[in-house]
Amino acid sequence: MIGTGREKVFPFTALSHNIPIPETTPWNPIMSKLKYTGVLAILLASTAALAGEDTVEMERPSLHTSNKVVVTSVVEAINQETREVTLKGADGELITFTASEEARNLGQVDVGDIVTAEYLQSITIDVRPNDGTEPGVGEVTAMGRSDEGEMPGVVAMESQVSTAILHEINLETNSFKLREANGSINEYAARDPENLKRVVVGDLVIITFTEAVAISVEEKPAE
Repeated sequence: MIGTGREKVFPFTALSHNIPIPETTPWNPIMSKLKYTGVLAILLASTAALAGEDTVEMERPSLHTSNKVVVTSVVEAINQETREVTLKGADGELITFTASEEARNLGQVDVGDIVTAEYLQSITIDVRPNDGTEPGVGEVTAMGRSDEGEMPGVVAMESQVSTAILHEINLETNSFKLREANGSINEYAARDPENLKRVVVGDLVIITFTEAVAISVEEKPAE
């Protein structure tokens, strides 16, 4: 199956998109404040050796970039029986939500306490000579929360690694095709045509996309 995907994200393209927010933590309404639009200009700069009678070095595409957003809110109101919490952001906007049972130690929270949410997104893209590896996708998730009796806190991380094979390079149209894990072959536009000269058909493209969220609650400052 051959399709087109010139706006998809791979090492020779640029990306402008809404960053998704994980749905696996007990403070989802806070994380909805962290949605923003990021523009990643994919740049390439690393080296790898090609085997042969004489070793030839050719720079292979590589990228690591990350973005972090920190949002601080103040507990405006809290009902311990219904677990309804109202937060006030720096812009004065109020957000009311019901904390799930997974939000441990809610009883430690009081009006005036400070809630800090940090959201980190990173992407790493490498192109390497292929040793026969076939395309695939893997995922790792992890989550932790504060111990009983402590102020509420949670950390969640999700990392996805996907690989694709460089199937075709077209220098005339400044495009390339990748064979992906599902067997499809998709075409992409190269923003920098020179990068196409730094790879060969059959190379392995490795994309690692990681999102992490850390939420903590601190007691209100002493007056």
